[in-house]
Amino acid sequence: MSWLIAGALIWAAGWWINTRLARHPQNTAAQLAAPIVFGATLIAVWECLVWGLEIKLALLPAPSVIAATFANSLGILWGDFLQTAIKGALTGYILGCGAAFLTAIAVDRSDFLKRGLLPVGNFAAALPIIGLAPILVMWFGFDWQSKAAVVVVMVFFPMLVNTVQGLSEADAMQRDLMRTYAAGYWTTLLKLRLPAAMPFIFNGLKIGTTLALIGAIVAEFFGSPIQGMGFRISTSVGRLAMDLVWAEIVVAALAGSGFYGAVALIERAVTFWHPSQRGRT
Repeated sequence: MSWLIAGALIWAAGWWINTRLARHPQNTAAQLAAPIVFGATLIAVWECLVWGLEIKLALLPAPSVIAATFANSLGILWGDFLQTAIKGALTGYILGCGAAFLTAIAVDRSDFLKRGLLPVGNFAAALPIIGLAPILVMWFGFDWQSKAAVVVVMVFFPMLVNTVQGLSEADAMQRDLMRTYAAGYWTTLLKLRLPAAMPFIFNGLKIGTTLALIGAIVAEFFGSPIQGMGFRISTSVGRLAMDLVWAEIVVAALAGSGFYGAVALIERAVTFWHPSQRGRT
């Protein structure tokens, strides 16, 4: 009972602190502190509920148990991170987004591709990854190459659609102005249309960051060498080692957040002129 009372008090304290922080929306420190306090409160309440309700480890381990497993398994977690996030997700992300960008340029120059490929792309984007992953694993083998192939399929069409949409953002008056300067297609593309498309391109890149890691992990459920986040999660669930499963989830969350944050920082540097970015400064 004492654990449950402690959990209730921690929740009340976190609520009180965040209500005070919410009164200072223009304060940068308050904006940063609010999510940290909320997250710490959730973790502390989780800890208290697990011990207070005597929840079994196989159902839900306490954060302290997960932290201990994380600290004791750094070598395993690091190897899984390299296999899944770097070899599989990052490689597939670069290949998929790069191919989608080049395809978008080709689509922009061809009405045939614009009318034929984009509807097919919307259809392909709706295909369930759970059905494609085992096929690609059989085609490309059980190592990281098949995971990269799954990621390529997942990120290609969101990036393609966003880039094509962005390339059409420059209005007719701006294009007419470029023509009065005798600018050709490639000059107009580099000087006008690509800069105008950057918010859309980065939107596709940010969508891809979340899809890439998910695709690589899911693909490892269908075959993998004895390493990788997906492999470790599936085998640990079979052994009821839920503390290691949650440790892998923490690694995946940190990797995904870092990946997304890196792209967001690059976006802020590249599109500093855009109203959405000026409003954050």
